[in-house]
Amino acid sequence: MSDIRELEPKQLWNFFYDITQIPHPSKKEKRMADYIAKFGKDHKLETIVDKVGNVIIRKPATKGMEKRKGVILQSHLDMVPQKNNDKKHDFEKDPIQAIIDGDWVKANGTTLGSDNGIGVAGALTVLASKDIQHGPLEALFTIDEETGMTGVFGLKKGILKGDILMNLDSEDEHELCVGCAGGIDVSAVKKYKEEKTPVRMTAYRITAKGLKGGHSGVDIALGRANSNKLMFRFLMQAETDFGIRLAEAAGGNLRNAIPRESYALLLVPTAKAKAFEKLVKGYEKMYRAEFAETEPDMAFICKKCEMPAKVLTKPDQFKIIRAVFACPNGVQRMSQSMKGLVETSNNMAIVKVIKGNFEVHNLCRSSVNTSKESTAWRIAAVFHLMDAKVTMTGGYPGWKPDMASPVLKAMRGTYKKMFGVEPDVKAIHAGLECAIIGGVYPALDMISFGPTIKFPHSPDEKVNVPSVKKFYAFLCESLKQVPLK
Repeated sequence: MSDIRELEPKQLWNFFYDITQIPHPSKKEKRMADYIAKFGKDHKLETIVDKVGNVIIRKPATKGMEKRKGVILQSHLDMVPQKNNDKKHDFEKDPIQAIIDGDWVKANGTTLGSDNGIGVAGALTVLASKDIQHGPLEALFTIDEETGMTGVFGLKKGILKGDILMNLDSEDEHELCVGCAGGIDVSAVKKYKEEKTPVRMTAYRITAKGLKGGHSGVDIALGRANSNKLMFRFLMQAETDFGIRLAEAAGGNLRNAIPRESYALLLVPTAKAKAFEKLVKGYEKMYRAEFAETEPDMAFICKKCEMPAKVLTKPDQFKIIRAVFACPNGVQRMSQSMKGLVETSNNMAIVKVIKGNFEVHNLCRSSVNTSKESTAWRIAAVFHLMDAKVTMTGGYPGWKPDMASPVLKAMRGTYKKMFGVEPDVKAIHAGLECAIIGGVYPALDMISFGPTIKFPHSPDEKVNVPSVKKFYAFLCESLKQVPLK
């Protein structure tokens, strides 16, 4: 693990290594914020911790750069806590076990936290430097980006002084991002009735596992399977053909991660047990064929288990299975204005059917606000039909591209001069804090960029080492080339 400290640029990788040693899952990132605040004070830089826990550090312009526009380097302090089922790891206590694998740094069975730890490390390296030319500089480190954007929602007017915002949270080295999707959480809850377990039944635990999951915005167009949708599709047929009785079901644990594992506890008439086991094997074969390219390690299996004490009543079981099965999921519409960009999607992230309580949590995204609202109401309508209570929370707007942006023009020129090619200018189907910051500070000229990170929000997350070196060099040169006020 400590070999990471020898990667180039060394100071950036040393900061990133330190970050991996500090537990900082979303909503539990105070130790990370304390680390950042201490860094600012140790370097005798103006350091502010606002009321919600964001940290702002200011560094004066270097000699001769005082008349340049002020730049805000922005990144978030939290990480998505995801691990493989067989991995023992407490994200609130244990450090990340980061390892070098060729040109990549990844973690041992967990998310790495390069989203957005590399951005944080890049900003710290600039703040600590004594040889980088830059104008007036601020670094904004926000909290809780991944589970609600609490930090930027709590950002007050007047605290930031810069003219340009450089968000360091994009994940393709060759891209400059100038727009993003907005999002809204759509949740449904309902109490259901239970009854005693019927007789002459055999109990099974059905498991869907081995899926890749991933970021529900960045990876939603890759055609990966959603474990909740697989499970409830199966339950539809199992109920119809075998008269199963459902005792419990659950899958997924984060709103912005495609669910990788789901399970169901159910009963089958003992006389039909052998045929039911064949049905499960048939579904595994069918799912493997349907997702042969995207889910090569998929498993859909059943094992006999202890008899549960209670099952759902037939009417409630009927409604719940059909509502989850019918809920929209995945890409809903592609952008008409930007080729290859997902416009609207939904991730049915979390489903729980446990001890009389049903709940489902969706994250709906769109770069078109009206389409986001329409999709959210379509999701709500499905669960209204089963008399569930539906709430829509955490809504945030999209970030509309400004192709005439002065910082975009400057950075395109810098990139071409440094690397001999034009960067790709794109919008992404994920939420960036730029959208909300721009609402509070509408005069900001904003852009987002970063190194190459693959499979964020999953245990396959990895960051490309050569791209980090390139990203940092580009960041430093871009600061040097910032326009005059």
